[in-house]
Amino acid sequence: MSLDPASLPRRAFLYRELQALGATFAPVNGMAAAISLRDGAEAEQAQARSMAIADLTPLRRGGYKGWTALDWLRGQGVAIGENNTTVDQPDGSRVARLADSEALILGDLEGGSALLDRVEGTWSLESAEGAYPVPRPETNAWCAITGQHAATMLAKMCGVDLRPKAFANGAVAQTSVARMSAIVIRRDLGRTLAYDMIADSAAAAYLWRCLIDAMGEFDGAPVGLAAVRALAAEAA
Repeated sequence: MSLDPASLPRRAFLYRELQALGATFAPVNGMAAAISLRDGAEAEQAQARSMAIADLTPLRRGGYKGWTALDWLRGQGVAIGENNTTVDQPDGSRVARLADSEALILGDLEGGSALLDRVEGTWSLESAEGAYPVPRPETNAWCAITGQHAATMLAKMCGVDLRPKAFANGAVAQTSVARMSAIVIRRDLGRTLAYDMIADSAAAAYLWRCLIDAMGEFDGAPVGLAAVRALAAEAA
């Protein structure tokens, strides 16, 4: 039986759109996550391998910025790469370095992040002067764009060349998508080409509709979190 998203105190920015599509919901981090949107797990995974979008907003994310932010995170045992790259962490989280003074932290697909638990529990104004948390769960929506047609579809909406030959797995683009600012991160799911997109929560519904419209010519469609998890579990 599907969970009613309105029954929880926290609601994902896109729950109304997903509810209208007949999504089946389950609780993740205190809000309703769209787990599936069609009959049959195999059909949904096939859709995700071809062209799909999935809402990942209920998953954990966070970040820190400031003149000491990167050094403070390193002091907490966080591995950080070069600007506009991501580094996988031992707990399944990923850290994207956005600038010399800012890092974005994305949790795993199950909804957890031991790394975020640790650094959030350690941070204080007194112990981390010059490193300040960024409230990304409240300010940013998060979706995944997946499938063999993903890069071609995104070329219609973004001026950055996101094709695999030009945009490596783990690369970060801070750019404009559908005329709004977004962070795009290539994060393949097993053998499937995929991108994370982080954008302003206030425009989440607008961007969602733009992406669904753009993927129409590739027979793209929304899928649930279960399909994304299944593809990630496949051997690369």
